[in-house]
Amino acid sequence: MKDLETRLKQLPDKPGVYIMKDELDNIIYVGKAKSLKKRVRQYFGSYGNSTMKVKSMVSNIDDFEYIIVENEIESLILESNLIKDNNPKYNILLRDDKQYPYIKITNERYPRVMKTRRILKDKAKYFGPYPAITAVNDSIEVFHKLYPIRTCSLNLDKNTGKYRPCLNYFIKRCLAPCKGNVSEEEYGLMIDDISKFLSGKSDKIIKELDIKMKEFSKELKFEDAAKYRDDIKSLELLTEKQLITKTDLSENQDVIAMAKGIDEVLIQIFFVRAGKIIGREHYFMKDHYNASIEEILSSFIKQFYSGVAFIPKELIIESEMEDTKLLEEWLSEKKGQKVSIVVPKIGEKRELIRMVKNNAIDMLNKYGDKYARRMESNKLALEEIQKKINLPTFPTRIEAYDISNISGVESVGSMVVFENGDAKKSDYRKFKIKTVEGPNDYASMREVLLRRFTRGKEEQDSNKDSAFSRFPDLIMMDGGKGQVNIAKEVLDTLGLNIFVCGLVKDDFHTTRGIIYENQEFELDLNSRGYKLIYKVQEEAHRFAINYHRSLRTKSMFKSELDDIEQIGPKRKQDLMKHFKSIEKIKNATKEELLEVESMNNKSVDKIYEHFHGGQNEKY
Repeated sequence: MKDLETRLKQLPDKPGVYIMKDELDNIIYVGKAKSLKKRVRQYFGSYGNSTMKVKSMVSNIDDFEYIIVENEIESLILESNLIKDNNPKYNILLRDDKQYPYIKITNERYPRVMKTRRILKDKAKYFGPYPAITAVNDSIEVFHKLYPIRTCSLNLDKNTGKYRPCLNYFIKRCLAPCKGNVSEEEYGLMIDDISKFLSGKSDKIIKELDIKMKEFSKELKFEDAAKYRDDIKSLELLTEKQLITKTDLSENQDVIAMAKGIDEVLIQIFFVRAGKIIGREHYFMKDHYNASIEEILSSFIKQFYSGVAFIPKELIIESEMEDTKLLEEWLSEKKGQKVSIVVPKIGEKRELIRMVKNNAIDMLNKYGDKYARRMESNKLALEEIQKKINLPTFPTRIEAYDISNISGVESVGSMVVFENGDAKKSDYRKFKIKTVEGPNDYASMREVLLRRFTRGKEEQDSNKDSAFSRFPDLIMMDGGKGQVNIAKEVLDTLGLNIFVCGLVKDDFHTTRGIIYENQEFELDLNSRGYKLIYKVQEEAHRFAINYHRSLRTKSMFKSELDDIEQIGPKRKQDLMKHFKSIEKIKNATKEELLEVESMNNKSVDKIYEHFHGGQNEKY
């Protein structure tokens, strides 16, 4: 990594999340830190050799990024979100998708206060998530000590007054609404106190505990005072400001802020989906004429959202624009529903803008020159490719395709997109092969391209803007003449004129050249153009492989076979490899089924009974 020592010195002594990447820009590790400066430096010191895992990870680090947050609570939550969304190679991944807990106030006649890990659409109030699980348990206990609210799950909407009170009533831990001993108004005042505290609108509870702690301390009852001190600490953990995750799971927002330099601008955009920040992007722009923030924002929104597949319900920006209403109408028309552009003055949204802007300023100050160099290097690489094969137009947008399967089972296709030399992951697309049986990469590729460009034409005709409606300047096939000819056949069938090149491999399956218009061009393995082509090729392959793995992990080739006794994952996979389709398994005789190595008479009988309703057939 170039200028490592300089970059390490520039790390902020603030809490945040750091993101380690390999040479192909894949995220390989996500971590949190109380101090980014101290934590990240450790990896490149003695700690980097502490274990085989850490040593292996450090050897693969080609670059790192970080996101500054307000406190450790935020870093915990953002780290969790990024790990779940990116599945980094060196992180320990939770297979049970365990979530941080929330505190829930139920939507009942006499509400309960409880811990939960699931958010339901039940009109309840949810507060959190809270990484400090012990603090959640302790705080709920404090609420119950201060407020005699119920813990039972009795249905009090209809049957109030018809129950016998439980033990909590007799030890004065509950007012027994089940017996009708308390009005909804009186009970509601207690719930309001708890709700206001959890919302950060009141510190009444902490003040009451603080008074009691001081009283016991004056009376030299230090053990009792210490209990109240611990209760206060638990409650204070819950009230730390959290911007990273919100409990409104319907919220889809983009938060946009910028940092201006002398003649450049860095725009940072955070993507909030279902109430969680799932990622961010930054865009480096030249600003030779010192344009206003409003002008730059307007220009960025027009360019960025004309080329994205998804538009959120709300854009949060840092400054008013003259054409806000016009842009809202344009975005709403593209999305097909109302889109709002807001400039928050106070509250949580304003804090989000501040956090995004701080990250933009930090990135511009430390890495502005680096991003400018990368953009220039990408431009030179694309010019080199254009010149090498005599391409008539500059390849601003490149699409690359790959097919992945195991012995032809569950074939999938991938489409990756590079714009101006950088991966545009929002435009990546996956394809399940539907019409091809067996390991036929040519036929699978034909299906993928036909589906992709047929849909693209349809969406162009209907003036719909999406990843499909934007056609590439160059299609890059992971193969030679055969793959190129497949692509050309599809394009000719659809009446499209798009340039296509193929990648020629050597005996060791390493790309050594480009084939374009039936002519082969050798590549200098140390050139910028080759390195960009290699990056595109590896990304297409990685994306296809990961998609295939995810399908296998989720379903293990989920099919009708899953419902048959005696047919586990091994036999299911062997059957699919042998017959290639469920239809062929269904029509097979018992003798043919026994040809599969892992099958026996009992398992064959079960399959035959399932597909033929118990009809008998001799072996």
